[in-house]
Amino acid sequence: MSDDWNALITEVEPVPAAEGPLHGKRLIVKDLFDTAGVRTTYGSKIYADHVPTRTASSVQRLVDAGAVVVAKANLHEFAWGVTSQNPWYGTVRNPVHPGKTTGGSSGGNAAALAAGLCDIGIGTDTGCSIRLPSACCELVGLKSQWGRIPTDGVFPLCPTFDTVGPMGTSVADVALLWSVLTGDRVPEPQLEGLTIGLLTRAPSVGGTAGPENRSAEQYVERLEQLGARVVETSIPEPPDDTWPLFFHEAAESHRATFPARADEYGDNVRAKLEHAQTIDPADADRARESVRRWRAYEPEVDLYVAPVIGVDLPPEDCEELDVRIPLTAFLRPFNVIGWAGLAIGDLQFVAPRDEVVLAAGLAWEAATA
Repeated sequence: MSDDWNALITEVEPVPAAEGPLHGKRLIVKDLFDTAGVRTTYGSKIYADHVPTRTASSVQRLVDAGAVVVAKANLHEFAWGVTSQNPWYGTVRNPVHPGKTTGGSSGGNAAALAAGLCDIGIGTDTGCSIRLPSACCELVGLKSQWGRIPTDGVFPLCPTFDTVGPMGTSVADVALLWSVLTGDRVPEPQLEGLTIGLLTRAPSVGGTAGPENRSAEQYVERLEQLGARVVETSIPEPPDDTWPLFFHEAAESHRATFPARADEYGDNVRAKLEHAQTIDPADADRARESVRRWRAYEPEVDLYVAPVIGVDLPPEDCEELDVRIPLTAFLRPFNVIGWAGLAIGDLQFVAPRDEVVLAAGLAWEAATA
């Protein structure tokens, strides 16, 4: 296929589609998922010639439902970055906003969907990686609640925060993919009667909370017209800094190749892994306990509305280390707390359970189509 956006790493010869709810849908798989007999690089030089013997169970569920894998998508190296600038396979380019970042790390999925190279996609989200590219390319993407969709056969970044989720051009498509991935029924659309918390400041995951951002106020009037009650609210900070756990688990995920093969990593990810080597295990243990306690928090509202980004998109050649915190202020906290987040362009619905955000998204889509 013609790929002018560096969206793809490996094209796949299509096979006959199985019968099922996804029959014939062209599927792009982030190249972090193992696919039996198909090169799977994890966006890295180290695994450039790696051909797995198994297929990740999440991908297999989609194929068994009739989806046809047509390519493996480009991504930020080892899925650790927010720009999809890849030193080995090229920077993914944005078909919707030329010259601007596609976001990361599932940027190849987003570019391929936006360019019409596929119908549906499957990606991962550890701190932003489905929702950010979906917003950058004006798509829909679900960061599922932690533990809801299996992550076996996916190269880990931070297992305590890693999630798998669907991407598409509509909430309806994403909800159908979710149903296939989980085995649960697509929820009925619902916004009427819900109490929705408007988030204007995201909690931090350790350190100083970000600045106020009121960009989600633009959705309030429509939500109220659809029968919801919107109240301004906040989410409490985690009990302690959670960053040490992220870096500690990332270091463990790369123990087999880093630092032994450090020169085969790109500068961006190498710098992060060098920092990860300095984490005190005691700090990681405290961070793990902080995450455990924060995940026990029960919200006072049914659902939250927030921006995905709420800031201008940086250029595709930006310095990733400079933009990764501002671009993920309203994203990363929900990986840490383990909740679901649905991106519809720059609109984000957040709740502890997938069904709640999908029901809200389906109602929003039906009313705004």
